[in-house]
Amino acid sequence: MTLLETVHAGVVAFLIVLGAFFLLIGTFGLIRLPDVYNRMHATSKATTLGAASLFLAGFAYFGPQGAGLTSLVGILFLFLTVPTGAHMISRSAQKMGVPFFGDATWPGTAEFVEEDEDS
Repeated sequence: MTLLETVHAGVVAFLIVLGAFFLLIGTFGLIRLPDVYNRMHATSKATTLGAASLFLAGFAYFGPQGAGLTSLVGILFLFLTVPTGAHMISRSAQKMGVPFFGDATWPGTAEFVEEDEDS
């Protein structure tokens, strides 16, 4: 095995481990966080980074044609759709009246405006 092949295998292994780490952190966030807003944040951020790392590992392994190109398209798809989905989940939860954990409020609500006027 040449030095270049060793570095190539190391980069692919590092990206896979990094992706698995972020996916694991996102899973813990989904299980442990208290409300839908926090859970949505944990899953959208951490799992996007985890899946993107796995896609990058696929690109590094397969190269810029074939499956490697598919991996890059997958990363683009993730970065375009995950924020939109997270926003829609958050807006739906707000419209359904799902409360925040703790004493947080939505900006622009009467409680939020009263606190600003008191300051």
